[in-house]
Amino acid sequence: MIDTMDSIPISHPLSLLTPSEISSTVAFLQSEKSLTPSMRFVSIFLKEPSKSFILNYKPGDPFIRETFSVILDKGDGKAYEVIVNLTEKKLISFTHKPGIQPSIMLDEFFEVDDLVRKDPQVIEACAKKGLTNMDLLMVEPWSAGYYGAVEDEGKRLIRGLAWMRTHPTDHLYAHPLEIQIKIDLHKMKVLSVETNDRPLPKENFPYRADQVVLRKAPLKPLEIIQKDGPGFIVKDNNLSWENWNIRFGFNGREGLLLHQVSFYDRFQEKDRSILNRLSISEMITSYGDPTSLHRRKHAFDEGEYGLGIMANSLKLGCDCLGEIKYFDVWVNNSKGQPIQIPNAICLHEEDYGMGWKHTDWRLNQVETRRSRRLVLSSIYTVANYEYGVFYYFYLDGTIQVELKLTGVVNTQALPKDLSNYPYGQKIGPNLVAGYHQHYFNFRIDPCVDGINNSFITTHAEQDPMDPITNPYGNSFKAISQTLKRESEAQLNVQTNIGQQLAISNPGVLNYLGEPVAFKLIPGETCLPFHSADGPLMKRAGFLEKNLWVTPYDENERFSAGAYPNQRKEEDGLHVWTKKDRNIENTDIVLWYTVGHQHYPRLEDWPVMPVEYAGFSLKPLGFFKMNPAIDLQPSKEGNWKKCCEEKEK
Repeated sequence: MIDTMDSIPISHPLSLLTPSEISSTVAFLQSEKSLTPSMRFVSIFLKEPSKSFILNYKPGDPFIRETFSVILDKGDGKAYEVIVNLTEKKLISFTHKPGIQPSIMLDEFFEVDDLVRKDPQVIEACAKKGLTNMDLLMVEPWSAGYYGAVEDEGKRLIRGLAWMRTHPTDHLYAHPLEIQIKIDLHKMKVLSVETNDRPLPKENFPYRADQVVLRKAPLKPLEIIQKDGPGFIVKDNNLSWENWNIRFGFNGREGLLLHQVSFYDRFQEKDRSILNRLSISEMITSYGDPTSLHRRKHAFDEGEYGLGIMANSLKLGCDCLGEIKYFDVWVNNSKGQPIQIPNAICLHEEDYGMGWKHTDWRLNQVETRRSRRLVLSSIYTVANYEYGVFYYFYLDGTIQVELKLTGVVNTQALPKDLSNYPYGQKIGPNLVAGYHQHYFNFRIDPCVDGINNSFITTHAEQDPMDPITNPYGNSFKAISQTLKRESEAQLNVQTNIGQQLAISNPGVLNYLGEPVAFKLIPGETCLPFHSADGPLMKRAGFLEKNLWVTPYDENERFSAGAYPNQRKEEDGLHVWTKKDRNIENTDIVLWYTVGHQHYPRLEDWPVMPVEYAGFSLKPLGFFKMNPAIDLQPSKEGNWKKCCEEKEK
């Protein structure tokens, strides 16, 4: 075990990055490379050991800790990838990455906010819209993207959209000013200000508890009591619960992620692996408005900003009840200083209703078992939206990934003399919420009883009517296909043909002689309504399909490429898969995109109720039988008849 100066134990190669490791990385580089004051740390992450090392690692084995950093020189615009071996105090690499623009740093957001309030062009544009108190200006920085403008080449840009408050605690998005500000982040200079003549929406829409008339009586308390404590055991960042064993991770880009997920099979009396790693590889929010100030609203929320650095500190409240265990995480600011996010990860158990049941009416006998799930979650605020990422683990061996979308819809003013707007929904007088799409691409690195896996699709086919073999026309078969090359494994979900998608291990057979497998159960999906030749799709070509399968490559971590911010060249899944590599009976990776088509409603304003999206991984011939068959029945003391006294 390694023990850092801050007394945070590092007991495993995948233990969470500690503050002293962040500080040690920066101190080492300052001594070895004499970093200039203009160099800023975009990110400092744990460099995870190779997959083969992790799969073969045993407790007590020696290991090294390395960090991976991205450094941006604000003076000359050059970016570097840096690997430091902290255990042996060695610089592994310091590599210039020409042509890339790293993600936008939180410090730059704050600097932009200060800049625009003092800029004469912005002050003049705001005055024309009726805003003279610049303390009431709110500018939301949007990534600039790449649209081929010659004057933008080589610049680090951001585009700010402006709103105003009528008072200091006013709703932040109720009064869009219809002002767009282009800013050079290296020079920290306003390059241009663009406006239109849409009138300012003036109605206020309070939503805070101290600003609205609340119901006379609060909801009656609902308490989850575990008098014997929770059922999970936590050691470092490793969780054990019932038959599950899970190691979780966190970094400033991907946020909460999973490592080494396994399930103890009581039929075989051994732990069986399911996943090596599961993470969000990219998030994109894309709007469909072609008008001048809104046509560039396409944010790569993870690749252009970093999801993890926007994690909420859940000490201020979350939607968890019961016996809760919180975990702190550490990220860095642009000076390389460690920044703590307290309670960034939440762990608890939930009752989940009926697990299984059967009534034998002949014997008047009922057998039923309740379901329960372990919940590992984190919540992120990305500008106007909140995104909850919830990983659920069920007693029957199911893994569910659920996304909870809430927060505030992005707003704009309605053009003059127009009662309806073709690119959005009117949600208030002169106020519009634009139509948009949310995409969440998950990188699923399976390990279904080992790393040599295959991907199988199954669909139903109807047999023709035949007076002998199919006289009533009810016959259909399940047709399965093992996909062999990347070119075959670029799919869109087809629920209308009873499609089943499965990860199998052809080298491990169940007791009936069939390959063990887990199936992917898709949730909500959608396809982009953007031209394939447009600038968005050139940077996000993976959106063309809901699902891709590739052979494992440690350099292929992000579906839109490692550096999508202002990227000119195409990169990502749609480029890598042109190699058409083998994906049969080998180490594979699935890339599945959850898509949410959002047509805002009046009910989504002034704060949006939660929308749910996601997918599940469910055992398919993996176990001999229902792995929850051995659950004990619920005790009578765990429930009571409602309102018994009133009924008397």
